[in-house]
Amino acid sequence: MKIKKFIPFLTMLIALPLAACGGSGGQSSSSSESSSSSSSSSASSGLPSFNPVAGTDSIAFHYKRTDNKYTDWNLWIWDVEAGNAYDFNYQDDYGVVAYYPLSTWTDPSTLGFIVRKGDWAAKDPDMDRFVNLAAYDKDDKDVYNIYLKSGDSKIYYDAEGHQKGFISAAQFLTANKVSIEGTLGISRYVIKEGDRVIAQDNLDGIQVLKEVTIPDFSVDFSKKYSVTVTFANDDIREANIAYYKLFSSDEFNEQFAYDGELGAIYTPNKTTFKVWSPLSSEVKLRLYSTGTPASMPNGSDTPIKEVNMTKGEKGVFTAEVDGDQDGVYYTYVVTNSEFTAKEVCDPYARSAGINGLRGMVVNFENERAKPEGWDSVEYLPYDRKELVVYETHVADVTSSETWTGTEANRKLFKGMFEEGTTYTEGNLTVSTGFDHIKELHVNAVQILPFFDQDNDEANMTFNWGYNPLNYNCLEGGYSSNPYDGYARIKEFKQLVQAYNEEDMEIIMDVVYNHTSGAKGNNLDVLVPGYYYRHNDDGSLSNGSGCGNETASENYMFRKFMIDSVKFWLSEYKLGGFRFDLMGLHDLDTMEQLTAAAKEINQYVTIYGEPWTGGTSPLSDAKKANQANGNKFVGYGAFNDQIRNALHGGVFDDEMRNLGWVDAQSDTPNGRKKVITEAIKGNLYSTTPINDPDKNVNYVTCHDNRTLFDRIVATGKYDEEEDYEKITQMITLAHGVVMLSEGTSFMLAGEEFARTKFGNSNSYNASYKVNELDYSLKVKNYKMFQTFQNMIETKTYLAGLHLGKAEVAAKEEFVPSFNANGSTLSYKLNSNDMEVQFLLHNGLEDTATYDLSGYTLAFSSTNMNKVLNNAVTLDNYEVLCAYKQA
Repeated sequence: MKIKKFIPFLTMLIALPLAACGGSGGQSSSSSESSSSSSSSSASSGLPSFNPVAGTDSIAFHYKRTDNKYTDWNLWIWDVEAGNAYDFNYQDDYGVVAYYPLSTWTDPSTLGFIVRKGDWAAKDPDMDRFVNLAAYDKDDKDVYNIYLKSGDSKIYYDAEGHQKGFISAAQFLTANKVSIEGTLGISRYVIKEGDRVIAQDNLDGIQVLKEVTIPDFSVDFSKKYSVTVTFANDDIREANIAYYKLFSSDEFNEQFAYDGELGAIYTPNKTTFKVWSPLSSEVKLRLYSTGTPASMPNGSDTPIKEVNMTKGEKGVFTAEVDGDQDGVYYTYVVTNSEFTAKEVCDPYARSAGINGLRGMVVNFENERAKPEGWDSVEYLPYDRKELVVYETHVADVTSSETWTGTEANRKLFKGMFEEGTTYTEGNLTVSTGFDHIKELHVNAVQILPFFDQDNDEANMTFNWGYNPLNYNCLEGGYSSNPYDGYARIKEFKQLVQAYNEEDMEIIMDVVYNHTSGAKGNNLDVLVPGYYYRHNDDGSLSNGSGCGNETASENYMFRKFMIDSVKFWLSEYKLGGFRFDLMGLHDLDTMEQLTAAAKEINQYVTIYGEPWTGGTSPLSDAKKANQANGNKFVGYGAFNDQIRNALHGGVFDDEMRNLGWVDAQSDTPNGRKKVITEAIKGNLYSTTPINDPDKNVNYVTCHDNRTLFDRIVATGKYDEEEDYEKITQMITLAHGVVMLSEGTSFMLAGEEFARTKFGNSNSYNASYKVNELDYSLKVKNYKMFQTFQNMIETKTYLAGLHLGKAEVAAKEEFVPSFNANGSTLSYKLNSNDMEVQFLLHNGLEDTATYDLSGYTLAFSSTNMNKVLNNAVTLDNYEVLCAYKQA
């Protein structure tokens, strides 16, 4: 396919003022998605005294600091579902207290928690801890009291510092070796397989850790094992013995690793259903005429047919159903040691009914599954280094009242590609929605998660979508009919097709690092515990900050991730993938996944967040994180160092500081080096990544403040009096990002100074907070035009698409600062032109620049600027000029 090129140097009219327009004219080391904005805790002296009233089962976390300074300290607590921030809301003689009813959580039986300062400014200590309420007793006011001390990782049950005797870990280390660990010395243990005792012994009551080798025994993964421990203080506790550590073992893989196709395999004559569930004793297939359960209007729980599936090689259950099953809905009913007759959706389902409760058999050749002309849609042959990625949410594009398209399409896939929408204010009409994105001339659109989420699709409320339910189905809440599994497929393909026709590829935001709840999740029911990482005590690890993290290193979840990416890429003709919390995935999985994706689309662009959202048991050497960036093969990551250098850090305690664009002081901490390296497509950090194919330059994304809000948050600038100055700083920061090597990335709306009203983490805020308000485009139309020019320059100039070796070979390409650090300058020979870039911040400077012989391509402050041998730059100016090479 021939890609249309926009040439700013030859189309200077774009920067001229327009009175009106028609359809095409006018217009973490980072925080994770799971982190919610937290109000600061009050100092203990300002809190009410702790005096609970009996009648409601509750938990009280008592926290004592040796320095008695409690301001800003709070708790991050999670159960089987996502975590949230909880303030200390009372005080007692011990310290501060976080007192909440147990009904606050879906499953409070085991709560993970972290004591933190502010919004992750510090942790005390730096680790995940867990409270198993079975090991504690309520007091006479129905409160479970937990006592914590600063700098101490132990959990106490009273203010005097006593611990309960309970089992902190019980797990198989090998097929016949069990590790038992307690909080106190162990006097006796009894190990059982079901009700049968297989090992027991009396101990000295001093050891807290005992490793037991069971003679003539090998673990049977289909059975349940438990241990009963008597502690030295006579506490008796029982716990299941986990075999999570064996899931990645050669022994487990030899028995159960399966390389074949899974899911509903459709032909017109029969459909074969295959599901991997090796630890289950029984799986049944249920077929339904509707994807809607009886709990919803017009639903039914009466299956058309129920079929006993046959367990075969590698633990795969299979059933064949004759006849054309196109459009039939189905579930699996699973029985194993953890669940009895539990009905779940197939993780490999390609579409689903309402709320993702039932999978659907899909015939992708059905005209209901593809729009006219779909077969002629081709992958766009972009090099990742020529991309300008525009990040948005399906609903954000159309949720504002300033988007005046078809009301029925608002917040849906269909609205996102509806043409001909405009907004008029005064004497200026601007394009909105799809036409606005086209007019901006980006060549890639990254959409926040659009796979099936754990939502009420019949009554959608805003969320970003980082709550995965069915990874291989589209989110029904974005379709015109969430009850029909085909509607979402065809409408999303129409979206991809519409953007493809405008030379824009769609990049999918994927979230394989955690699921929306672990216990009882579809994956977990089919193979209990297998798909998740666990701490040494058997509890779910929480590197995502959402209550669980998946285990990409386990063979069948690695296969699942690879199969899923291949499906999305081949069926929906995507341009790439953005990996949420990619640092939680192992390097081997990411490398294999990328290689498999490139076999389908050789141009595929894959990048991710090279960090985690919490502590993970995955070894640092295996993480696909920033420290291992030089080991990435075929994929890249966000460059948070350039983000911080340009506008300062993203956390609350750093809001007082800005970066180079602010220029109230010189650039400390090597910022100038970070910026000049980023211009060359490199990440400058403790472990430099000197490769434009691995770096995504950006200053803002969805999960922190917009740049407008970030600048206002410093308190240095008044959002009304200094409004124009703020917009100029926003433009300057994005000028560095757009006019650099590597992949350029921007948050939707930055081109007209988008605000989320100060919200730094708007994942569950309103549609109003998250909308793209096109009245700002009218207000900041000149700013929008500069963004057009910068984006077109990036996509047009081959000299901004250089690889590692090419950058090194460009002798004239030496980004540098002037003496006081106010001006960044560099030039390129590209497209038969010599192109000069000058970017100046707010620091006053009298320096002049010789631009005689150059033609002005664009200036962010003055499109009528005369170029001569003594050009003076305006504050916050981005200037590009060119002449024949």
